[in-house]
Amino acid sequence: MKPYELHNMIIDDDFDGEEYVTADFTHENQIYSITFRKADLEIINTWIFQGDGTSLPANLPDYIIESIREDVKMSI
Repeated sequence: MKPYELHNMIIDDDFDGEEYVTADFTHENQIYSITFRKADLEIINTWIFQGDGTSLPANLPDYIIESIREDVKMSI
């Protein structure tokens, strides 16, 4: 069983001349978002969403990032 639950994935074609993939997921009862460059799946940013509607940069473990990267890779 994966340590997260993927909720949504958006493929943003031709945004600012590049393509990006954003995946929203839950991990340890927290909501996160991670954006990859579509061409090489390099991380652009990661965010954790707070209960008050704000977001902060997230520090995710490498094993979660790699697992999500594989999920994204299989989906695109």
